[in-house]
Amino acid sequence: MFKKYRIIKWILTALTFIVAIIIFIGIYIASLLPVEDGTLVNSQVHDIPYITKDVPAYRGKILAVVTSTDTMGTSGKGTGYELTELARAYYVFKANGFDVDIASPLGGKPPVVLDDDDMEIFDYAFLNDSIAQSKTNNSLLLKDIKPEIYEAVYFVGGKGAMFDFPNNKFIHALIQDFHKNNKVIGAVCHGPAAFVNVTLKDGQSFLKNKQVSSFTNKEELLLIPKAESVFPFLLQDKLISQGAVFNEGIMYLEKISHDNNLITGQNPWSVWAMAEAMVKQIGYTPKHRAITAEENAVKVLLAYETKGKEDAKAVIKQIVEEDKQSVSRSLLINHSAVSVIQGHLKKSYDLLRLASYTKDIEPNK
Repeated sequence: MFKKYRIIKWILTALTFIVAIIIFIGIYIASLLPVEDGTLVNSQVHDIPYITKDVPAYRGKILAVVTSTDTMGTSGKGTGYELTELARAYYVFKANGFDVDIASPLGGKPPVVLDDDDMEIFDYAFLNDSIAQSKTNNSLLLKDIKPEIYEAVYFVGGKGAMFDFPNNKFIHALIQDFHKNNKVIGAVCHGPAAFVNVTLKDGQSFLKNKQVSSFTNKEELLLIPKAESVFPFLLQDKLISQGAVFNEGIMYLEKISHDNNLITGQNPWSVWAMAEAMVKQIGYTPKHRAITAEENAVKVLLAYETKGKEDAKAVIKQIVEEDKQSVSRSLLINHSAVSVIQGHLKKSYDLLRLASYTKDIEPNK
């Protein structure tokens, strides 16, 4: 009997120790997070000089296409287009002299996904922009689009695109027209689902031998382990099966593919680079833009993945002390959490230490 009580006591002691460690880690992580800026939700376009100052003369229109699907198949889970993937590209295009129209398969107000962890000044400004909101709440019907009035088309990501972009005859017609007329075609994350089953005049797949990036199998399956039963296909697999040369970057970090007039991005962290590459491909030098704290964190993460922790620290030091810019500690911590899910505990610890180092050397901790 006493042996039984000793075992129970040992178990309770071990559980108490584990709970204490979890609480300690939680407090430590919370201490690394920046103080939340409550003013961000009130951001306005006129708060962002990049959008309002030194805008070039009108250069034409770009069409952004978003999904109309609000549910992921039979899973019952809500979906839509990703706000950050529309808002950031929208303002890159606007700042570089283009007007932007927004269209969707069903027209009207499309479903939107807002990820509070990723929302920044451009995204909140978009929500507070009466013109942008009017365009999204009254999106144009795809079947009514006249492709000849646009310089480029951009397919916005969001998991809903996996359901209503493939096999949409109006999307197919747009891609065929833009390809035939040597116009720029862009897409990011799940947006490349628009290219699925598109054939050209000669009967060949639009994707054949084209360099393409999109949300990867690894990225999809980490977030949704049952993705193969939720979606009609895994996007990476489908693009490859139709002839694409798939360029896979590091999970959840910036990666774009640029194949002549086709420019694609792997995930939401690729939007800035993809949108600016589209502007350049149309024929203009993209306007200077201050790099965001999130983009700087991506630089740090890329340095860590390719060269190690010490090189990542050197990148942080240069960004903060020499360039006088910020690094998003939140993104470093998010990637630390992803590493735990993957079972990479040392990497998780390293990323937390990098977030701590960033906090230590930033002037406003």
